[in-house]
Amino acid sequence: MAIGFQFILTLFSLFSVPSLTFAFAPILPRFPSSAVSAELKQRSHSSQNGLYRTKFFTQILDHFNFNPQSNHTFQQRYLINDTFWGGAKNNAPIFVYTGNEGNIEWFTQNTGFMFENAPSFQALLVFIEHRFYGKSIPFGGNKTVAYANTSTLGYLSSTQALADYAALIIDLKKNLSATDSPVVVFGGSYGGMLAAWFRMKYPHVAIGALASSAPILHFMGMVSPDIFISIITQDFRSESENCYKVIKGSWDLIDDTANKPGGMELLRKTFRICKSDDFGPDSLEGWLRAAWIYTAMTDYPTPSNFLNPLPAYPVKKVKRGKGD
Repeated sequence: MAIGFQFILTLFSLFSVPSLTFAFAPILPRFPSSAVSAELKQRSHSSQNGLYRTKFFTQILDHFNFNPQSNHTFQQRYLINDTFWGGAKNNAPIFVYTGNEGNIEWFTQNTGFMFENAPSFQALLVFIEHRFYGKSIPFGGNKTVAYANTSTLGYLSSTQALADYAALIIDLKKNLSATDSPVVVFGGSYGGMLAAWFRMKYPHVAIGALASSAPILHFMGMVSPDIFISIITQDFRSESENCYKVIKGSWDLIDDTANKPGGMELLRKTFRICKSDDFGPDSLEGWLRAAWIYTAMTDYPTPSNFLNPLPAYPVKKVKRGKGD
């Protein structure tokens, strides 16, 4: 039992969490928003003069219907970097990032691929924020109102988001007198799905799309509902069969320990968890599940600060724990 716990704690040390309070169910992780807002605010000032400039576009609320509030507008944020752009006269390309479900600054600061390739292509870089996220909140920027019910949340859809991107890109090219500059869209995960769909739905706007880690066909009835977890499992198993076996066996180990006298206290102390009425084996397993998923999702060859500060090849680092 000690070996299994020591192995699991290897990941715990990678995430460097001093203490935890459990109050969530075992669900798939989402991109953080408020959790990183303070850090983003700290970096935004310098970013304004370096990595990008912040702009806003007056976006229409509903691109497809003629309801009374369809013509309402909101301010959609986008970030732009023209450091390497060859200019409209040279028909230099425009690289556009189709924003994910989160603050666009966060994705911009973690999308090195576009910045690395911009000089070679003399490309203009544009990062568009997804509606209902970051500072691109409809209904007067009031998130409480925007997220209140289905009458307002109904405008939060990938279809509307794609139309947002098309309208903004077309208007931006017009304002830059760059109507002949080709556009290539980029995205990762959900943003990659949007990039691929954008190229299919708006081929007159973008000549190509690069979709990274984009499950564009991941819908009910098309793939196994377990495929995501299967891929996460394979990430660890490809590094070490023992790694896979230890993680697989940890779930029963946690349950068995929790059912023994003093077991919950042992689990709490082992994982250095704050005392909480919500703490139980389900919440612990939910946290661990999210940790494994985040580690596999950001198994990059270089250190990153995307979902959490992690070293290069974090899955390999976990595999080197005492459980291997």
